[in-house]
Amino acid sequence: MFEDFATRTVRTGDGEASVFVRYGGEGPPLLLLHGHPRTSATWHRVAPDLVRRGFTVVCPDLRGYGSSRGPAPADDHVPHSKRVVAQDMVEVMQALGHEHFGLVGHDRGAAVALRLVLDRPSVVRRVAFLDGLPLSEHLRRANARFATAWWHWFFFAQPKIPERVINADPDAWYRGDPEAMGQENHDEWRAATRNPDVVRAMLEDYRAGLTVDREHEEADRARGARIDWPVLVLWSLRDDLEDLYGDPRAIWRDWADDVRGHGIDAGHHVAEEAPGPLSAALGDFFAD
Repeated sequence: MFEDFATRTVRTGDGEASVFVRYGGEGPPLLLLHGHPRTSATWHRVAPDLVRRGFTVVCPDLRGYGSSRGPAPADDHVPHSKRVVAQDMVEVMQALGHEHFGLVGHDRGAAVALRLVLDRPSVVRRVAFLDGLPLSEHLRRANARFATAWWHWFFFAQPKIPERVINADPDAWYRGDPEAMGQENHDEWRAATRNPDVVRAMLEDYRAGLTVDREHEEADRARGARIDWPVLVLWSLRDDLEDLYGDPRAIWRDWADDVRGHGIDAGHHVAEEAPGPLSAALGDFFAD
């Protein structure tokens, strides 16, 4: 995976966290943020294509995921909030020499991307959200159908119980197909999901989402915050985002003026299942 890419570990947050990052290519920088429960390796079929299209591509493991580490969880979940993780990403890009960049976030990475573009709008040129909505928009629309389909959000938020359940047999909880994912990507992901510290951090991501992250987004809406840059919204047609909410672009237009995008014929892990169409959509958007 990631032939001709370099790797580095960047200390962030005054040294309280360490972020593992892969990077390669030359040209305008793109920061790609993965979702749950993946690592930066999920981009292994997309990142080289974007390099061939003339971009510098940066793929970090989010705080606590994969090979990245953060401080111990706190009762208020702030150390794993999207605000703190977004600041990690700014510091990673600065360490690599990039003061401004394009931004892509998938799933939980989309929530980090939203927080980054709202907190630090001057560093972002354009942003793409893949299979994601603002966390507060999910929760505002939560009903029995949402709770049934996405029940794991509320299970993960429980104290201590999900750690005991998942770590008892992580291979049964987290399922992946080596052929579909790519063997090296699968092996890296499997090693991460077998690490109790990674599992705890991934759960803290969800706990923060229902508490401090929601509060931050609602404060943004109350003050009328909007995204000034062009926004690309892509969603997987064989996932349930459109089934639950209709056209996700309509929801994002409450947050940004210039919203474009389309569905992609793939399941949820679009970077692994449809790398060609995804690379083409991202390449065209960020080259414009």
